[in-house]
Amino acid sequence: QVNLVESGGDSVQAGGSLRLSCAASVDTPRNYCMAWFRQAPGKEREGLAAINNKYDRRYAGFLKGRFTVSKENNRNPLYLQMNDLEPEDTATYYCAHGPYDRTCSLTAGQYNYWGQGTQVTVSS
Repeated sequence: QVNLVESGGDSVQAGGSLRLSCAASVDTPRNYCMAWFRQAPGKEREGLAAINNKYDRRYAGFLKGRFTVSKENNRNPLYLQMNDLEPEDTATYYCAHGPYDRTCSLTAGQYNYWGQGTQVTVSS
């Protein structure tokens, strides 16, 4: 069982930056994929970025380099650095944990454990 807790959500103006954190209650398995997703009201949950224990990263194409996922080692939190935020980025952001893959999936069904979410609101 992996318990995940997100933090760092806030209300910011367009063009601003935020860094989200995702802490695990116990050491995550040595081999893993972890990812960030978001869900806006009335929309489906969408994958943003993922990283495995070998630090291979994957990003959704629509991000255009604005977001960066990182995780220093098995014990440290998962981060999502978000720059140049837009009102369309307003959503609840979730972190997720799943089995290792060389190229981590950005599909929600591939992940077993989820945090409770943290709210990001971007105003114009």
